[in-house]
Amino acid sequence: MVQKYTPEEVERISGIDTNMLIEAARTYAKADRSMIAYAMGVTQHCNGTDLVKSLANLAMITGNVGKESTGVNPLRGQCNVQGACDAGCLPNFYPGYQKVDDDVATDKFQGAWKRELSRNVGSTITRTMEKIESGEIKGLIIFGENVMVSDPDTAHIEKALKSLDFFAIVEIFPSETSKFADVILPAACYAEKDGTFTNTDRKIRMLRKAVDPPGEAMPDWKIVCELGKRFGADGFEFSSPSEIMDEMASVAPIYGGVNHERANNEVISWPCPTKDHPGTKVLHVDGFKMGRGKFAPVDHSPPNEEPSEEFPMVLTTGRNLFQFHTGTMTRKSPKLEQEAPEPYVEINNGDAKRLGIEDGSRVRVSSRRGSIALIAKVTEKIIPGTIFIPFHYAEAAANRLTNPAWDPVAQIPELKVCAARIEKS
Repeated sequence: MVQKYTPEEVERISGIDTNMLIEAARTYAKADRSMIAYAMGVTQHCNGTDLVKSLANLAMITGNVGKESTGVNPLRGQCNVQGACDAGCLPNFYPGYQKVDDDVATDKFQGAWKRELSRNVGSTITRTMEKIESGEIKGLIIFGENVMVSDPDTAHIEKALKSLDFFAIVEIFPSETSKFADVILPAACYAEKDGTFTNTDRKIRMLRKAVDPPGEAMPDWKIVCELGKRFGADGFEFSSPSEIMDEMASVAPIYGGVNHERANNEVISWPCPTKDHPGTKVLHVDGFKMGRGKFAPVDHSPPNEEPSEEFPMVLTTGRNLFQFHTGTMTRKSPKLEQEAPEPYVEINNGDAKRLGIEDGSRVRVSSRRGSIALIAKVTEKIIPGTIFIPFHYAEAAANRLTNPAWDPVAQIPELKVCAARIEKS
């Protein structure tokens, strides 16, 4: 598989100069320690899983695993995504990455939670919207996710939310998504609750409440417990996040030695199986848990949607420095709004000149799914043939344009590339 991907062939595919490719490869391979850190520019593609496998291949073939400052390190998109995954907020895992379709794991959690559990893998966000439209899902509750701005093909998301029999949202502020909710439950923000955050380096850190939540707002754990009780389920009699962590430690071996008292006095990296275990600073020191690593040959595949005569540009989306995610919090800050107050599209100087677009021009960007109006920023920072739009701005939501096609394994949508057209308004 590797043999056919000569530097010249990769230059043809990627547009990156052959000599630069060779220099980068040698720099990575020859260094005493090399770390790969990647974010959603790698994963938000229809072949995102294959791209991550390629990175794992690189790390293994150069020996950059099992020692400090190496490895393949995913940079999470929001605070405590790692901790949420550790705690079982994934459709295919119980806490501690124990598979829901594994009989041993399911039997263990049935015993701990004293109720029968499904052995079927649940739904990702992408599949959930499809199941709503097909009528398979009738009711939905969302905790702190503004899908009307963050998810691809916003018109499709709006149609799905409107078709629900019942929709509730747990939020700290009204959002574009909460407009469709039958019920809004007020939540506590990060500064109004106790708990832990876990980073991508597996370090567990305490979060201490600075102020009380306003009005009737509650931390998420209290809302979940109250819902559990009202649904008639046992096991939701927790009185603090500390008790919840103790239960997690009892069922998830990687957190077995973690409790709030320890986390308040030391920084622990999981796996930490027992109370006297110091935590694991570096993974895979003595080899992989599942045995020898397996290389995964990966062939190049183009994006699901490529430029055409009607849509000749490549649109990619992301973030800017001053806003965060869908702007639910940052766009309420006058200072941050002063720095980045309105939606824009970045376009290369040459493309702008060819299309008669000047810096600050009002333009319209369209894809097969819709169009949005915003201002142009003419720059050399972006390569010819590509335009970039930050997705923070609901009034010109970039995800009204993006492609809902998704990776068949991880089911992550291809937010990073779609065919688009840009023209003066």
